[in-house]
Amino acid sequence: MIPRLDAAKLASEDPATLAAMHEAATKVGFATVFNTALTPARMKKVIATYRAFFHLPEAEKARIDMAQTGSNRGWGRAGSEQVDPDANPDYKQFFDSGFTLPPDDPRADLPVYAPNQWPEVPEDFRKEIETYYDEARAVALDILRGVARAIGAPVDYFDRAFDAPMALLRGNFYPERPAWATDRDFGIATHTDYGCLTLLATDGTPGLEVRKRGGGWIPVTAQPGEFVINFGEMMEIWTDGLVRATPHRVIGGDAERISVPLFFNPSWETNVAPMGSDRTIHAGEHLSRRFNETYVHLKR
Repeated sequence: MIPRLDAAKLASEDPATLAAMHEAATKVGFATVFNTALTPARMKKVIATYRAFFHLPEAEKARIDMAQTGSNRGWGRAGSEQVDPDANPDYKQFFDSGFTLPPDDPRADLPVYAPNQWPEVPEDFRKEIETYYDEARAVALDILRGVARAIGAPVDYFDRAFDAPMALLRGNFYPERPAWATDRDFGIATHTDYGCLTLLATDGTPGLEVRKRGGGWIPVTAQPGEFVINFGEMMEIWTDGLVRATPHRVIGGDAERISVPLFFNPSWETNVAPMGSDRTIHAGEHLSRRFNETYVHLKR
């Protein structure tokens, strides 16, 4: 059972909602969240903006192909990401954008803060996606505060870690499952997310499946305006295993699907070693290593 949480009740520290978040974070690894500041109408517009981009001719999208860079900004063609080394590269397309640092910031040359690449069309694409990036980060931080309270930490425990977040906003385009696909081909193969908290919007088309602890899979859907949240490897490390990173996948079906995850990750220098330990694990080093293992053009 995947908990369904009211974001307003989470923010007000409603005891039943905090208990449900504790269950989501420490047992299931997933939840759905509704009643945030992001309305269904807002999310339908964001999803439509990504859809318009993905439906462009490939030659147009190739102008900002991230394979020509040393980072993960811009368009990723089908086959350019491989989240499971035992499966074939994922057949989805995607578009990645992230946080922009001032050019004089000493971290600005790090690949996780690389300059964004924007398409010329759709005309309003950059404005729409940059605006949503700011909105989604605010919602994600509110949810993370609820997570902190649910696991017994101060409500602002994570706040200081997100002044220059390595937060990656992605638009995923899953086409119909190809006729040539085998049991080693996925929209995205089984994986755990790498970072802290993922805030996922979808167009409502089924596809996402979450692995049950005892085996098998749970399908998860959310209409525009409701979000799927889950936790990544970094959060599991940070909380010394209290919060769980749960494997999930998208096999693909007979309809195309758009999803929009915000991978809400802290600043590069954040120490995500287990709370209270004397170890040091820099968030940026963990994330960079996982990116280099996943993006095909960064493996070379």
